[in-house]
Amino acid sequence: MEWMKIIGDSIRYIENHILDELSIEDIAKHIGVSTFYYQKGFSMLCGFTVTEYIRCRRLALAGNEIIGTDKTIIEIAMKYGYDSPDSFTKAFTRFHGSTPTAVRKNNEMLKSFAPLKIKVFLEGGYLMDYRIEKKEEFTVIANAKTFAYEGAAEIVPQFWNEHYASGKAQTVCGEFGINIDEKMGMDTFEYLIADTYRGQDVPEGFVLRTIPSFHWAVFPCRGAMPTALQDVNTKIFTEWLPAINEYEFAAGYCVEMYDDPQKYPKGTMDENYYCEIWIPVKRK
Repeated sequence: MEWMKIIGDSIRYIENHILDELSIEDIAKHIGVSTFYYQKGFSMLCGFTVTEYIRCRRLALAGNEIIGTDKTIIEIAMKYGYDSPDSFTKAFTRFHGSTPTAVRKNNEMLKSFAPLKIKVFLEGGYLMDYRIEKKEEFTVIANAKTFAYEGAAEIVPQFWNEHYASGKAQTVCGEFGINIDEKMGMDTFEYLIADTYRGQDVPEGFVLRTIPSFHWAVFPCRGAMPTALQDVNTKIFTEWLPAINEYEFAAGYCVEMYDDPQKYPKGTMDENYYCEIWIPVKRK
């Protein structure tokens, strides 16, 4: 998959339909890629979710109309997809820092948010370690929770903090962090803080999940968390995918495997801390 082209095509589609009822499913279908990996790739390459991009573009355009036209605030709210002036005012104020009325009456400052432009730079030319490894199915015991894709980058770390604060780490240490979206087209995904299941009793509040057998692209990460993991995750989409011709993603799973922090002087903040990202792949 040529992700730069995919993202560029999707941005053009969004801009051409910015006033329509845009769904991520429609955008992904138009560009010929699964919703699951489109959302993930967009976030990695652009730094925010598809939904955030659409919302910011609409609010920026709405701001232009507030100061540049005589349309009523209700008309502008409806034009940009808001069901009521109240919901529009709240979103507008969060984005611009002032209400639509204050902007129009007092000439308050607005924030701009220009369309994304994809630029190609000659980068790379260096090695990114990975291996393709067949793994049989395995079962995990997990603390599981379902999240929306939007805001997940902030909410999932909070879930880990809650897991440890609640004492659940006495049952599940956190050998794995597993993202599951089997339909690869939903607005939400299940996230597991998990350990390998070894036949023990499953206490209330925990679940068992079986991860199917796949060929996995395994990417090593070494360094202080979460930066090392985030850097490799980004490089998978910006460097590995554009360069690889033999494989494509196979299913809606992503596994993060964490080494035991007690093996390192500074735990997960140690400069040598080791973890891996596993992505299921298949030959094209």
